[in-house]
Order: sequence, then C-alpha cells, then structure tokens
Amino acid sequence: MADNVEIRFDDDGLVPCVVQDANTGAVLTLAYMNAESLAKTRESGDIWFFSRSRQELWHKGETSGNFLRVRELRFDCDEDAILAIVVPDGPACHTGETSCFHRAFEGVERQNFEAPGDLQTTLDERRETLPEGSYTTELLNNPPLIAEKVLEEAEEVTRAAREETDERVANEAADVLYHLAVLMTQRGLSIADAFAVLNERAKPGFERNGK
Repeated sequence: MADNVEIRFDDDGLVPCVVQDANTGAVLTLAYMNAESLAKTRESGDIWFFSRSRQELWHKGETSGNFLRVRELRFDCDEDAILAIVVPDGPACHTGETSCFHRAFEGVERQNFEAPGDLQTTLDERRETLPEGSYTTELLNNPPLIAEKVLEEAEEVTRAAREETDERVANEAADVLYHLAVLMTQRGLSIADAFAVLNERAKPGFERNGK
C-alpha cells in the first residue's frame, strides 16, 4: 500500500477490512481497523484489528495461534475499504471453520474457486495422517505410482479431447489436476506453488522473452 494514500476512516475512526486467502482466493473474514491497527499491521506483517465490542486493538491469532500473515494490503477506489491478502496459519473463524463465511441463507454450495483450496486442505490432512484404505494415502506412499498416474491421466485427457465429449474432457482434466496435486503434496509443495509460477509467467513481457 502506497505511503501517500490517505485512507478515509469513518466517523468512528474505523475502516472495514476484508481478508482474503492468498493461496485459495477464499474470503476469510471481515473486521475493522483504526489508524493504529493499520499501522501495526503494516509494521509487523500480521493482521491487527480494532475490536468494536471491546474497544481495543486485537492481534488476530494472539489467543488461538491462528495468525494471518500479510502478503499484500490493497485499498478500494474510494480509499474507504481495505483488502488484506494473507497466508493464514490456521482457521480464520473462531468456530474452527476456515472462513467466517461458511453459512448461506439457502444452504452452502461449494463454488468452483474453492476447489483448489479444499483439495489442498484434504491432501495436507492425508499427508499428515495417512489413513488406511485411502487412495490418496496409497499414492503418497508410492511416489513412482503417482508419476505413472499423472502420465496415464494426461494420455486419457488428450484422447478424450480427440474423441469424446466436453464432459469427458472435463472429468479427465480433473483427474490430471488431482494427481498433479498429490505429486506436489508428496514433495512438500502445494498447488499454490504452481500458481506462483503462473503469476510470474503472466507478467508483461514474459512471452516476448521466449517463454
């Protein structure tokens, strides 16, 4: 966030802050900052809020250990709202849910943008616990098998693209993505590491440099 920006705090000296997961894009929570908590956030690299109920500064995660590590702070076109893009140490919600926005008026449906984060969470849990009978566990315990499955699924999606329906192409592509994600998780990486490479490739001039 540029140093010369003057954030427009409301009459109570507060500004709303939307918190978004840097790796998954999920909206984690909405809280408020005052000038001091915004300054402490920028200085420390951790999210600080101002609690309207307690009327005091609040270091998010100080009690739970679920800190929000700041990747970037942005502000809207009117300079009266902040977007904090973070890497969470754990669930953002006090209920233990990943996001405070885990309920819906008509029942929760998983949205497409949530799939990478949900998949990585599941794979990380499988890598930690290795439950018996799990196909993912079988793969994690056998790296050569993961590589074989990636090649197999890549061949199947290319064949589907030549000969089969769009639905089949989508299903086979999902199989490729799943097995790639397992491969990366087994190596101690994540889907987000691949996204970081894509971000670099999206920078202006990348293709002109022969990539």
